[in-house]
Parts: sequence; C-alpha cells; structure tokens
Amino acid sequence: MDALPWLCGWIGINLAKCRFDIKLPNFLTRPGEPGVKHRVISPINHLILSVKSLNHMRQKWSQTITERARSYWTQERTRQLLGDKKLPLLPGEAPVLLRALGLLKADASLPPERMRKYRQINHMLAAVRPALRELAATHRRVDLVDAGCGRSYMTMLVGWWFRQQGVPVRILGIDRDDKIIGQCRRRVEAAGLDDIVRLVAADLQVDLGAVWERAFGQPLGPLHGLFALHACDTATDDAIVLAVAHRAAFIAVAPCCQAELAAAWARRQQEDPGSPMMPLWGSPHLRRTAAATMTDTYRLLVLRACGYEASATEFVEAVHTPKNTLIRATRRNEGDATAARRYWDLCAVLGGVGIGLGERLLSSGSG
Repeated sequence: MDALPWLCGWIGINLAKCRFDIKLPNFLTRPGEPGVKHRVISPINHLILSVKSLNHMRQKWSQTITERARSYWTQERTRQLLGDKKLPLLPGEAPVLLRALGLLKADASLPPERMRKYRQINHMLAAVRPALRELAATHRRVDLVDAGCGRSYMTMLVGWWFRQQGVPVRILGIDRDDKIIGQCRRRVEAAGLDDIVRLVAADLQVDLGAVWERAFGQPLGPLHGLFALHACDTATDDAIVLAVAHRAAFIAVAPCCQAELAAAWARRQQEDPGSPMMPLWGSPHLRRTAAATMTDTYRLLVLRACGYEASATEFVEAVHTPKNTLIRATRRNEGDATAARRYWDLCAVLGGVGIGLGERLLSSGSG
C-alpha cells in the first residue's frame, strides 16, 4: 500500500482508550486549525477508510495548489521571475513539488526570502540534467542512489524530472540522521513521489544491496547513478567508493568541509620542516584552501584510474555558497593506469601525502 508510510507518519494510536488520532501535516491545515482532524472509536474498522481519506486529502491538496499556481503564475509574473534566464523548474509547472519543498506559499506565490533557494535548486538540476538525459535514453528504468541525501532536495528534483520525461525511475536516499529522514519522507509523500523514492537512515558504509531490497522489495540490479551533495569531508569518498564498488554508470558529488588533507599537511610541517611545501603548510588559511582544491584533484585522478571520464565544474552559483564544486564522472572503461600513476606522482610532489580514497581504490605505488 503506497499510502501506508504517509499514513503512519501522521497517526497516533492510543491503545489504552482504543482511539486513533489522525494528525495532519502543516501543509494540509490552515493557520489556527488543530492538528488533530478526526477521532474515531473503531480503529480496526476505520483504518482502511483513514488510508483512503488521507489519499483523498493529498490529492485534493495537490489539485488545489496546482489550480492556484495556474491562476497566479501568469506569463507576465513568470517573465518577471525569470528575467533573461531559462530555468528547468518553473513554479507554474511544478507547484506541487515546490510547495512540498517549502518554497511556494499556500497561494502559490514565491516569497523573496525563498528566491535564493529556488534559483539554487534550478542550478543544481541544470548541472546534472545532461547526465540524466543520457541515462534516460539508454535505460528502460533508471536506478539511482542519493548518498548523504540530507533534506532530499536533489532526490526529489531528480525524481520529479524523470517523472516529467515519462521514464521509470527508483531512487534510494540514504542519510544517517533519522530525524531528517522522517521529515523528508513526509515531503516526498506530499510531492506524490513516494512510489519511486525511498529514504532510509544509515551510514554510507552500508550493504547497499540489502538496504535496496528492503526498501523496494526487489534486488538491486545495475546501479545507474549515485549523487552525494555536500557530504562532509571523507563522507564524499565513502560515496565514491560505494558508487565504484557497484560500477555506477554516473557519479555526481559536491564535496564539503574537506579537512583530511589539510590535517595531514599540518602534521607534515612538524615532520619535515625543511620541505619546500612549508610556506603553504605553515599558513592555516592557505593550507585549508589549497587542500580542498588538491583533494578534488586527487578525486578526479582516482575516478579516472577506476574507469571514469571525470571533470569538475561549478555546481551552484558562488553567491549561494562557497562550496560549489561539482565532480561529474561517467563510466567509460575498465581503468586508466596513467591516471593512477599521476595520482601517486602528485602525492610525492605534495610532500608524500595523499587521501584515503586513493588507498582504498588504487593499489599503492605506481598503480
């Protein structure tokens, strides 16, 4: 029953009094309305009716916000919003998704304080859309993982995009914060994407096949793509290892809070004070900045060594966040020995220090 997870999120069962409290999410109530909508005395007999009722309310809510968006987003308002930009996600075309994400108000308007996030998610979708198109063109059904999904913006954007293309897709979102996962499940259900998206609380060093089978009731076949957006420090590398282990056709990671290499360089300044790298190692600000750039350079080389065509580009506009590098990788071959050698050569040049990802995916030495 597709509605069951949504129902379970909002029903409180008082067994002592043999009574159900059917609790509605904020997006289904007006300000001042109580959260408890119905009280029923016969829980077993009314459970199926409650499921149907909640499904009906969700459909009604979707219909209402869609109608309001059609009325509100005239050509003139849309032109004022876009200016000279062409965005893939328009409020008049995706009101249910944008309302579920908390960007549109109940009257379908987009308030100024949410404009920044609106433009950011459009930039995110535009950055990965070429790869999504390639996957949609080459697979009858696309299976994806969002590793470290956080608030699941990307999970829902990608699910919405595939649905608009009429391409079957299944997306598994993984995050270790079970509270956020619970919140995001309600967003997914509100957006009507719960038939194609599953969210689980787990770390990234997980048995992906087992988690997938529990989530979807079917074994995981070929993994077509993996996203990891702003997974902190080495969590990005955990995601890359997971993707490479399952031979994902496409990988997109946006690294965040990269501390591993900077910490190693800080130790090296004590171990090798005569190194020509000392001017960099001894400046905390420059050390952190350079280490972030070189960490991503290392990641490109490791991915190429593992058979991926890899590149780095701007992910979101710098005005939104300074952490705006996106690494995109598409599997093309079985591996590039030259890239592996270059990784180890670069380690030697930079004071003999690499990153854990290299140790995990490449054999030490010349490759």
